[in-house]
Amino acid sequence: MSTIVEKLSNPMGTLNNVKTSLGNYYKPLIRAGSVKPLWHLMLFTSGVMYTTNWLCLKGDKIKHARHEKEVALAEYYKNHGITPHH
Repeated sequence: MSTIVEKLSNPMGTLNNVKTSLGNYYKPLIRAGSVKPLWHLMLFTSGVMYTTNWLCLKGDKIKHARHEKEVALAEYYKNHGITPHH
């Protein structure tokens, strides 16, 4: 447990370890002309773009639309005497 605390208390050491391990993994692949680093970069970029789009643009709109539908269905069920769970 103390090693986790020590690692978290020294973020520059952790960052250097990540840089070293990523460099050891990707340098040979890039030098060999492999397409794997490109695919990893594309997947990472797509994940960041999707997450940012959801958090900043679509999340609140979808939440609002779902709430509107819920209210409309409740009103419909009330007016027509239907229970939502048949």
